[in-house]
Amino acid sequence: MSFQLNEEHEAFRKVVRDFAEHEIAPHVREWDKAHHFPVDTVQKMGELGLFGLNAPEEYGGAGGDFTTLCVAIEELGRIDQSIGITLEAGVGLGINPILTFGTDDQKQRWLPDLVAGRTIAAFGLTEPDAGSDAGATRTRATLDGGQWTVNGSKAFITNSGTDMTSVVTVTARTNDPAEGGRPEISAIMIPAGTPGFTVEPAYDKLGWHISDTHGLTFDDCRVPEENLLGARGKGYAQFLAVLDDGRIAIAALAVGLAQGCLDLSLRYAKERHTFGVPIGARQAVAFSLSDLAVSVEAARLLTYKAAWLKDAGRPAAELKQAASIAKLYATEAAVTATRVATQVFGGNGFMEEYPVARFYRDAKILEIGEGTSEVQRMLIARGLGLPVQ
Repeated sequence: MSFQLNEEHEAFRKVVRDFAEHEIAPHVREWDKAHHFPVDTVQKMGELGLFGLNAPEEYGGAGGDFTTLCVAIEELGRIDQSIGITLEAGVGLGINPILTFGTDDQKQRWLPDLVAGRTIAAFGLTEPDAGSDAGATRTRATLDGGQWTVNGSKAFITNSGTDMTSVVTVTARTNDPAEGGRPEISAIMIPAGTPGFTVEPAYDKLGWHISDTHGLTFDDCRVPEENLLGARGKGYAQFLAVLDDGRIAIAALAVGLAQGCLDLSLRYAKERHTFGVPIGARQAVAFSLSDLAVSVEAARLLTYKAAWLKDAGRPAAELKQAASIAKLYATEAAVTATRVATQVFGGNGFMEEYPVARFYRDAKILEIGEGTSEVQRMLIARGLGLPVQ
C-alpha cells in the first residue's frame, strides 16, 4: 500500500508548479482586479498539454491518467483558483462529455482544438430555477425537419463566453410536458455564435474574478439533429456520470487552495515579529497552523484515493461515494483554511495586496459548485444505505 504519487506524477507537478509561479502568479492580482480572462495564458496551458492530459493520443492528447489531471489542477489552484477552475471545467465539463458520449464525427470536429487548448468548451446544466434539482430543467428542445429548436436559459456557466469558447453543451427537455410522465432530458451541442444563442453579461461575482461565468439564453436557437450528444433522453444521466469525476477534480482544486494558504501562512508566521519574536512562536498561531497542516494532508489523501479509484476502474458506486467524501471534506477544509490564514495575517489578511484575501473570496464557491455540501452529504448517506429524501 502506497500513499505517495509516483515519480512521473511528482516530476509533472514540478513542471506545472514552475509554470504557475512564473506565468500566472506575477499577473494574478492585476487580472483579478480587472476581472480579466487571460486568453493567451490559457492557450499557453494548452501548449503545455494541460487540456489534453487524459485525452487519447488520436485527438492530440497525452493519454494519461486522471490523477495527473488532479495534480495539475491542484498546482494551478495553489496559485489561483480561477485559473484552476478554468482547466477543471474545460476538461471535466467541456472535453469529457464529448469524449465519453460523442460520435466519431463530433469527436473529430471538436476535440483536436479543445485538447490543444486552442479553444474551450462549456456545459450548461444549471438554470435560474433548477440548481441542485437539475431534473427540473425547463429549457426545451423540439425536433422538427432535422433540426433542434432550443428555448430557455442557463445560469452560472463557466467558460461559456470567452473569445476562445467554441461550443456549449446544454441539457434540455426533449419531450412535451403536456404529455405527462418523467422529463426526457437530452444533451445538445450548440456552437458559439449560433443565431438565437445569447451569452449574457458576465456576473459580478464575489470571487473567481478571473474565471469566465455567464448566463445563457436560447431564443428559437436552431442546430442540426446530429448535434445531439449521446442518446436522446440520457442527458441527465450522462451529466451525473461526468459529475463524479468533476467532484474529485474540485477536491483537488480545494487541496491546492488549502496548501496555498498553509504555505503563505507559514512564511508569514516566520517573518512577522511581535514583541521581539516571530508570531509562529506563539502557541495560538503554531497550533492553528498545525491543525491546518493536518486538514490539508487529510484532504489530499481523500482526493488522491478517489482519483486512484477512478484510474483503477473500480465500481461506480465505490467511486461515487469516494468522490462525494473527497469533495465534501476538501472543500470545507479549504474554506476553513482561508479563515485561518486570514487570521494569521491579521489586518494584512484583509488587504487585497495579500493573496489570502483573494483566497478568502474564492473559497466559498467550492462548497457550492458541482454539487453543494448538502448534496454531498445526501449522496454519502445514500451510499451508507440510509433512505434519505
